[in-house]
Amino acid sequence: MGKTIAEKILSSHSGKDARMGDIVIASVDVVAVQDGTGPLAIQQLQKLGMEKVFNPQKSILFIDHAAPSPRAELSNAHQILREFSKKTGAVLSEINEGVCHQRLIESFVKPGDILVGADSHTCTSGALGAFATGMGSTDIAIAMATGKTWFRVPETFKIEVRGDFPKGVYPKDLILHIIGLIGADGATYKALEFCGPTIEKMTMSGRFTLSNMAVEAGAKTGLIASDDITREFLKEEEREEDFSLIKADEDAEYEQIYQIDASVLEPVISVPHAVDNTRLVKEVEGTKVDQVFIGTCTNGRLEDLRVAAEILKGRKRHPNVRLIVTPASKEVYLEALKEGLLEVFVEAGASVTAPGCGACVGIHGGILGDGEICVATQNRNFEGRMGNPKGFIYLVSPATAAATAIKGEIVDPREFL
Repeated sequence: MGKTIAEKILSSHSGKDARMGDIVIASVDVVAVQDGTGPLAIQQLQKLGMEKVFNPQKSILFIDHAAPSPRAELSNAHQILREFSKKTGAVLSEINEGVCHQRLIESFVKPGDILVGADSHTCTSGALGAFATGMGSTDIAIAMATGKTWFRVPETFKIEVRGDFPKGVYPKDLILHIIGLIGADGATYKALEFCGPTIEKMTMSGRFTLSNMAVEAGAKTGLIASDDITREFLKEEEREEDFSLIKADEDAEYEQIYQIDASVLEPVISVPHAVDNTRLVKEVEGTKVDQVFIGTCTNGRLEDLRVAAEILKGRKRHPNVRLIVTPASKEVYLEALKEGLLEVFVEAGASVTAPGCGACVGIHGGILGDGEICVATQNRNFEGRMGNPKGFIYLVSPATAAATAIKGEIVDPREFL
């Protein structure tokens, strides 16, 4: 019997013939924390007398959730990370570098790796063919100190996608459709393995969007086989030597198989206050909005910004709408600057902020007022996610977000394409 991608990676890192349901102790390649969870992990190591890192070059401390810090207590948390980096040699990704998940795919993770991070959207790197998953701060602390952790080998759901996207439909619409289909807890502790002709033709940017949101269906990780598109991405990041071919066996065993025809999809929206509370955009058209946010680890990449800029170019945001654009990393910011995308956003009336998580986590600029509605390209719309439990968040693609910013109300982006 063949193996899934998850089984292959966990077998190679544990030295065992790992099959779904098995418990294994596996070596880890990359460990990551961010400024919300990192101080907790460090404090756990200090309590245990284990203030060290197993592999300093692959232990990354990201300051991205509050970057730059808006409050003194967050600045103090940043000090903990900076001091730990100096003591141990762990890599520090400073406030100008960008969101941890974007930085991990740009610089640190490669196909076949195991990445564990103290952040639920660590699964983003699964699009590189890596077993990437989020864990609690204590588990991450031990992994950082010892280079190992334990896993229950997850069962895998095969998500096979065929057909070309219609005009105005993007990978974000696909993953929202999938989450609506499976449910917020329908894949709890499963691996989602995205495959099929549509995925094989998809850019890495689109693939990262799919893997990023796997956790919103409860999944442990979201995996995509590595291929020539993966190789080209790594080459662009000057890491072509990191490429290796990782794919499932033809006779791999899956717990469940979903087959999706992308050619019949329409723009999708997730309405408050649950990610799996999905609708077609046309079903909620006309809903007035107060803020539009384009960015995050889900849709803050260069390709996303290009889609938004194409719609916004030569147009202005609606006077009743605040438009915030946050590139996912310094690399994305600089490329967007070179291409003139940031100029398009500013001329359209947007506030372009420094690379990082930005408004998504509700501790920075962009916090909603009571009763306000935000249309965002992020991955979560939980009550209070953007800093105010009395706010309302709708999740969409960059195209739908840009079109909504112009119209002042939720609108199908095909009207502007």
